[in-house]
Amino acid sequence: MNERAPKKIVIDAGHGGNDPGTSGNGIVEKEYNLLISDYIYDRLKALGLDVSMTRTTDETLTPSQRVNKAKSFYGSGNDVLLISNHINAGGGDSHCVTNV
Repeated sequence: MNERAPKKIVIDAGHGGNDPGTSGNGIVEKEYNLLISDYIYDRLKALGLDVSMTRTTDETLTPSQRVNKAKSFYGSGNDVLLISNHINAGGGDSHCVTNV
């Protein structure tokens, strides 16, 4: 493995529980975020990477719980990569940037 490659990966399936995220055309964001996150998790595990998920079920996590859970797996070192999955509805002028 490349020395510069992340050694540990945390996948965050955005929203969940009582926070469904956006919805439309039969799509509920929290459900697709979890499906996408599960797929990424399985693919990375199959490659032998050290990977964890902030949620594996339809559960509510506050922003601070989400951050604390992500950090609880591997800390917050330079060798940790966080992938946060969201499906945005678009159509607005605002941009979403989140710092962990």
